[in-house]
Amino acid sequence: MDFDLTPEQDMLRDTVRDVLSRGYAPERRNAVIGTDLGWDAALWSTFAEIGLLGLTFAEEDGGMGAGPIEAMLVMTEIGRALAPEPVLDCALLPGWLISAVGSDAQRKDLVPRIAEGELKLAFAHGEPGLRWPSDETATQAVWQEGGWRLTGRKHPVSHGDCADLLIVSAALDNGVGLFLVDPAQPGVRRAAYATHDGLRGADIEFEAVTAEPLGEPADARPAIQAALAGAQAALCAEAVGAMEEALRLTAEYLKTRKQFGVPLRTFQTLTQRAADMYVSLELARGMSMYASMSLADGIVDPVVASRAKLRIGRSARHIGQEAIQLHGGIGMTDEYPVGHYTARLTAIEHTLGDSTDHLRYLGGCVADYQMVEI
Repeated sequence: MDFDLTPEQDMLRDTVRDVLSRGYAPERRNAVIGTDLGWDAALWSTFAEIGLLGLTFAEEDGGMGAGPIEAMLVMTEIGRALAPEPVLDCALLPGWLISAVGSDAQRKDLVPRIAEGELKLAFAHGEPGLRWPSDETATQAVWQEGGWRLTGRKHPVSHGDCADLLIVSAALDNGVGLFLVDPAQPGVRRAAYATHDGLRGADIEFEAVTAEPLGEPADARPAIQAALAGAQAALCAEAVGAMEEALRLTAEYLKTRKQFGVPLRTFQTLTQRAADMYVSLELARGMSMYASMSLADGIVDPVVASRAKLRIGRSARHIGQEAIQLHGGIGMTDEYPVGHYTARLTAIEHTLGDSTDHLRYLGGCVADYQMVEI
C-alpha cells in the first residue's frame, strides 16, 4: 500500500500550514477565542479563497472534488495550529449531508455558498440524554397546515451559535429525516456558550418552526451515519495534528529546561516517557490514516470509525496528560499552549462517542467474527 502523498497533496498540506502559521500564534489564538465569535472571520475568508471550505464537494456542485485524504491533511494542520475556525462543523459536515441527500436545486444553491464562505451551516443532531451511537431522536417533524413543522431540542450543537442555517434531524413515520431550519425565525431559541477548549456551541429549542426537507422527507439514517463517519475521521486527523505539536513542545521543553544545572533530557525516566508519547502518536497516526483511506476506498464502516476513534482517544489522553506532567506547573498556565492542546484533545475524545462508548460498541460486534485474538 502506498502511503506517500502526491505532489498536489503535498502542496495542499504546505499551503494550509503556511496560512495557519501566519494566522496564529498562541497569544493571538487566546485573543481570538476570547471574542464573541470565537474565531477569525478574515481567516475564514482566506480559507474560502484557497478552496478549503468546498474541498471535498463535487465539482459539479461547486466544490473542488477532493476526497477524504485531502480532508485528513487539512484537519491535521488545523489541529497542529489549534485553529478555532469551524471548518468541519460549519462547512464539511453539513456539506456532506447536502451532497448526499439534497435535491439538485438545494445542492446547486447551498454548496457553492458554503464553499465561498458566504453561508455557515451546523448539523443539529445530538440531544440531551442520548449517547453515541444512538440514531433515535425525540425531535418531531409533522406535516401541518401545508408545510412541515418541527418541534424538539438539540444539544449540544457544535458552532450552532454562528450558523446561518441549520440541518436538523427529526423523527418521521418511516425513520429519521433531515430538515433545513432558519434559526432566525420565531419559535427558535438558541442559547450560545463557550466550551472548555475555547470553541463555541449552542443549545437550540424548536417550537413548531417552519422546516424544509433536505431532499425527500425520507429516512436519512444511512446518510447521517456516513457523514458522521467522515466527521469522526476528520476529528481523528485533527487530534493527530494536535498531538504532534504537543509532543514537539514537550520535547523542546525537555531539551531547554534545566534542573540541577542540566537539561531535563538528561534524566532517563523523562526521555522514556517522551518516547512512550511518540509511540502513542504513531499508533494514532496509523489509525487516522486507516479511517481516512477506508473512506477514500468507498468503505463506510462504523466499526472502522470506532477502531480509529478508540485509538485516538487513548493516545490523546496519554499524550495530553504526559505533556502537562512533563512541563510541570507551566503546563497549566493559560499563557502556555500545551494546556490548550490538551483541552482540545479532551474535547475531541468526547465528541461523537468517547473511548468508553466506542469500546462498548466494538465489544458488541465481537459476535460478528468467527475468531477473536487477544
